[in-house]
Amino acid sequence: MLEASRRWRREGLSIGLVPTMGALHAGHLRLVEGACRENDRVVVSIFVNPIQFGPGEDFDHYPRDPQRDAELLAKAGVDGIYEPTVAAMYPPGSSTLIHVAGVSQPLEGQARPGHFDGVATVVAKLFTAVEPDRAYFGQKDAQQVAVVKRMARDLDFPVEIRVSPTVRELDGLALSSRNAYLTPDERKAAASLSSALRLAAEAYAHGEGKPDRLRQILKERLEAEPLAQVEYAEVVNPETFIAPGSLAVLAVRFGRTRLIDNHDLAKVFPG
Repeated sequence: MLEASRRWRREGLSIGLVPTMGALHAGHLRLVEGACRENDRVVVSIFVNPIQFGPGEDFDHYPRDPQRDAELLAKAGVDGIYEPTVAAMYPPGSSTLIHVAGVSQPLEGQARPGHFDGVATVVAKLFTAVEPDRAYFGQKDAQQVAVVKRMARDLDFPVEIRVSPTVRELDGLALSSRNAYLTPDERKAAASLSSALRLAAEAYAHGEGKPDRLRQILKERLEAEPLAQVEYAEVVNPETFIAPGSLAVLAVRFGRTRLIDNHDLAKVFPG
């Protein structure tokens, strides 16, 4: 991939990168659309990164559909698909990880120890392989975005991090490859995440600024759904992921499926 990127750069062309783990959906394609609009060449990486999965997580069962992914990306007009193997990314004896202190530690970092070390490491390797001018991420993974921004800044990667709004179903559920795990009843119940965020945003718009009360609004709505098992519901600073702040962040389990979502309460909830 690096050879093609360097050729494009010699030709004076700008390069956009969309990192993914495949199983593409409309949210990914929104990122691709933005990348194609803003760059001369676009690369989409597809790599299910083993080192960001913890013990007992769904690495072996993570959705994979490479043929469909390739068809979607060809239709979208991308210029390259980068699909490295695990052995290529992590040769035998590899022992280096990137740890982004601070922002990687609360919430998702606490719930999934080592997850963000895996994310930061693989994103750094993708930046090195593709040498993009811009890289595209979705707002749904807000803490991941904050970690990547900090990593890129601290390690002097000359990459602009572009963030696209979360793409949602008609009932508000954020698109995620893991939504495929949900049973029909769990799928209906999962709409409680966006409902909780909407209620908190409405309260914030009407002058409710107390973090404890906003957390209570989020938890009450989620706990009213019998199938929801709340891991956390917090309102944090979007750069540090420490309270207080205006970014409402959620992690909730429905059966065996763990979903996350977030919304900046200072903004009107979409839809």
